[in-house]
Amino acid sequence: MLGVGRSADDDAIKKAFRRLARELHPDVSNAPDADERFKEAVEAYEVLSSTERRELYDRYGFEGLRSGGFVPTAFDLGSLSDLFSAFFGDDLFAAGRRARRGADVGAEVAIELSEAAQGVTRPVVFQVAKTCATCEGSGLEPGTSPVGCPTCGGRGRLERVSRSAFGDFVSTQTCPTCGGTGSLIETPCETCEGAGRTIEERTVDVDIPAGIHEGQRIRISGEGHAGMPGGPAGDAYVLVRVRPDERFVREGNDIFSAVDVTFTQAVLGSTIVVPTLDGDREVELEPGTQPGEVRVLRGQGMPVLSGKGRGDHRVLVNVRIPRRLTPEQRELLEALAASESGEMYEDDSGLLGRLKAHFR
Repeated sequence: MLGVGRSADDDAIKKAFRRLARELHPDVSNAPDADERFKEAVEAYEVLSSTERRELYDRYGFEGLRSGGFVPTAFDLGSLSDLFSAFFGDDLFAAGRRARRGADVGAEVAIELSEAAQGVTRPVVFQVAKTCATCEGSGLEPGTSPVGCPTCGGRGRLERVSRSAFGDFVSTQTCPTCGGTGSLIETPCETCEGAGRTIEERTVDVDIPAGIHEGQRIRISGEGHAGMPGGPAGDAYVLVRVRPDERFVREGNDIFSAVDVTFTQAVLGSTIVVPTLDGDREVELEPGTQPGEVRVLRGQGMPVLSGKGRGDHRVLVNVRIPRRLTPEQRELLEALAASESGEMYEDDSGLLGRLKAHFR
């Protein structure tokens, strides 16, 4: 079925099966009998790739296999990539065996709230593993070659056959000697000591977008640890910390702050200066401004991350009551108190305004 002689070794059997799989697999062939021939090739490979099953077949043929309990695998005819991954641990297009993606790497950067509002570029330092330039990731000293693993015979896996009254039970495990690669490095690269990678310090300029929140992460594709062997690099993740600003409190995209005004400023009305993310801004207070009133500066908050517009800046007015008065100031206030009337404190906004003032 595979077209090899009775003395063919494991490599010859594997190559013959690969050739037939490429020729007969439904992804490739349109021949009417391709499916049946493909299943026969799979069955032949299952028999001849196992030392125990091959010996049983050589001595007793198909009858010996059946009496030993052998049942061909009902293999799902998926893609060629799935097929080769199932049998050999790699795929049809892989340049090397068991290429693995590199691990991700993380770093942290701290910025000010004002920088989070404007967006900023910061250099971030990573310690990453890169492919060794001397051996190009193979782990071999240049000019040398790996040797076949003596434990698994270069197959990367070990099979154990348990005989019972119901037939042979075969279990497979990754070879502990070579880790499933099928080969061993006798002369490791002096630069990386056979690891195939070296550690370097890499600085990457990270663009932090305007509006980013505390604790969010930025993903930088392909800046992580190098893959093994020859696999793609992992990603880098930058955790962004936004330092607290004593002037502001952020809630979502809104900014909250408080401003102190004097008793006379609140009564008579005044122009005050309010710090914002964009610098100081003048705000008009009407005469009779009450403690706890909030002035809303539209569009002066944080930018919407990955969107349009900005939140608002809400300013809480805190009216300061004088604690120490001169005799003259006390006389003026006593005169004011003597001339007070209920009309001075009436809320023109009615019931709704009184409720707002109460809950404020």
